[in-house]
Amino acid sequence: QLQLVESGGGLVQPGGSLRLSCAASKFTLDVDAIAWFRQAPGKEREGVSCINSSDGRTRYADSVKGRFTISRDNTKNTVYLEMGSLKPEDTGVYYCAVRGGKCVFFPPMYDSWGQGTQVTVSS
Repeated sequence: QLQLVESGGGLVQPGGSLRLSCAASKFTLDVDAIAWFRQAPGKEREGVSCINSSDGRTRYADSVKGRFTISRDNTKNTVYLEMGSLKPEDTGVYYCAVRGGKCVFFPPMYDSWGQGTQVTVSS
């Protein structure tokens, strides 16, 4: 069974940067989209960024465009989320998830999830 483990979260001041990692036990041919979601207290889980293995296409939420970058290291079965110019509204638990189809920002369509990593942006 595919396992996903996120890391890299923490406390950072506004304007700062973090790099999140999502390490997978394996990426099979069944996996195409690898996405990052986040969930703030009292809010629904929302899509942040996604990358398709088949064509390398990426997708970003409007709120993070120009500040976040998603990338993948196939040799390490790891997907990264570089986060810059962080804002307090970026605070939340960040999850990575995978599915067999193309990138979509709809959580129920994802098959496997990590346990999440906390990101707190505060002065």
